[in-house]
Amino acid sequence: MSSKDKIVIAFDLYGTLLSTESIAKDLATHFGQEQANKIATLWRRYQLEYTWRMNSMTLYKPFSEITSAALKHALAESSVSLSDENISKLMKAYDNLGTFPDVQPGLEAIASDPSIDAYVFSNGSDDMVSASVNQSPSLSAHASVFKSLVTVQEIEVFKPDPTVYHHLCKKAGKSFSNEDMASVWLVSGNPFDIVGARAAGIQAAWVDRGSGHSGNGGWTDQLGTLASGGPTIIVSGVEEAVTGIKKWMAENAGGSGGGNNKEPATMGPG
Repeated sequence: MSSKDKIVIAFDLYGTLLSTESIAKDLATHFGQEQANKIATLWRRYQLEYTWRMNSMTLYKPFSEITSAALKHALAESSVSLSDENISKLMKAYDNLGTFPDVQPGLEAIASDPSIDAYVFSNGSDDMVSASVNQSPSLSAHASVFKSLVTVQEIEVFKPDPTVYHHLCKKAGKSFSNEDMASVWLVSGNPFDIVGARAAGIQAAWVDRGSGHSGNGGWTDQLGTLASGGPTIIVSGVEEAVTGIKKWMAENAGGSGGGNNKEPATMGPG
C-alpha cells in the first residue's frame, strides 16, 4: 500500500499524547500545590494566547521561547518569581513528560496496522518536539511508530492557521483534493486545534478526557458553528481514536470529507 492510499493520523503532542500534569507537581516544589495548579493553568493559557497573538501580528518565535515567556507572565501575574536556573529546569521538564494511559494501546494498534501512517504534529520546534518524544519515559518506547515529527518550524506560523494543516498534508504526501483530505486526521485534546483542522478541510477526532465520556461528548466550543463545524468524531482517548477513525473511514469510504455541518459521532467501546 502506497502512502497516498493510507490513512494519515496526526497526533497533537502536548496535552494529547503527553500529559503536562507533572509540570504542576514541579511548580508545587516552589509554591505549594494549590498555587502551583493556578500558575500551571495560567502558563498554558498564555502559551496558547501568545501563539495566536503572534499569528495575528505575522510574527514567529520558536515555541520554546514562547513557552518560557508565558511562564514568566504567569509567575508575574501570580506575584511570585523564580530564578533563571529554576525556570530552565521547568522548561527541561518538557523532555520527560509521561503519556496518558490510553496512549500506549493506541500506538500499539497503529504499529500492527499497515493501513495507517502516524505522525506527531505540533506547534513545537524541531528540537523541542524531538526531545519530548525521544526522552519521554513512556513515549520514547513507541517513537518508531511515527513516520515523522511534523512541526511548524519550517513554515513559521502556529495552529490554527490553515497553512499549518496544509503543511501537514504536504509532509504526509497528500494533495488538497477532497478525497485526499478526507483521509487525513488530526487527533487532539485542544478544541481550537480541532476547529482549525476542520476549517482547513481535514478530519478531526477530539479527545475528551474531561467529561467521563458520558455520551454527549462535552464539546462546548461554539466557534465551529461560525467557522467549520466541530470534531468529526469525539473519543475518550487515543486508543478509541484509532478504532473510531478506522470505523468512520470504513463507513464513509469515497466521501468528500463528511461535511462540516454534520454532528460529530461520539465513539464508544468496541
